[in-house]
Amino acid sequence: DLSLHSWCFGSSGINAEYGVGGAGVVPSKSYGENIAVFEPGARHTWMEMKGMYVANPAAMVLSSAFMLKHLQLNEAGDLLIKAVKRVINKGQVATRDLGGSNTTREMTRAIVGELELLAGE
Repeated sequence: DLSLHSWCFGSSGINAEYGVGGAGVVPSKSYGENIAVFEPGARHTWMEMKGMYVANPAAMVLSSAFMLKHLQLNEAGDLLIKAVKRVINKGQVATRDLGGSNTTREMTRAIVGELELLAGE
């Protein structure tokens, strides 16, 4: 399946694909003739949150997974995607944008923990 979205509606379409909402889960990939860029799809300044370490790392992790897949490291990319989805679907660890109160570090540790479990399967 291929999902194409304009910038205006892209994040809501991607959120629907992943079954969650929030800017912190929107990955992005852009391709040029000789370049590929992978980064979070939404950039909010949230200056009032600066230094609080409450940003959701999922978009960066998912963007990294897209980069791995682009480099033909499909298994590693797929494991990252599955780990993020598991953490979000379990709902035990969630940053503010997902209705939780966990920190960036706690969310990252949860993703790494799921990744380790998946790698052991």
